[in-house]
Amino acid sequence: MTDTRRSTGTQHLSFTRTTTSDGITVLRLRGEIDHHTVAPLHQALTVQDTTSAPRTVVDLKEVTFMDSTGLNALIAGHRATLDTPGWIRLADAQPPVLRVIQITGLDTFIDYHPTLGQALTA
Repeated sequence: MTDTRRSTGTQHLSFTRTTTSDGITVLRLRGEIDHHTVAPLHQALTVQDTTSAPRTVVDLKEVTFMDSTGLNALIAGHRATLDTPGWIRLADAQPPVLRVIQITGLDTFIDYHPTLGQALTA
């Protein structure tokens, strides 16, 4: 398990990384995703283990804000899986974050699920 925190003033983003028994990585995010805090998320989604296809669920339950840099990090993570049998799924976003995902159409090419459990079993 990894816990990463990046803070700038009152803004912060932290996440834990766990792996299920099926080999799915779950990134549980907490805080705000913006240009001050996005770097660790971007790295977590784009740096790949070359021995296996990345299968990642991003749990957004505790994300209170996400701007375009967060969207770009998720898109970069999705693109990193395109030449692999891997994938990225999004789960359990709070209404303001889900609105950003839906308005921008991100959920039309990255699967979104209302709960973490549904994302893990989809």
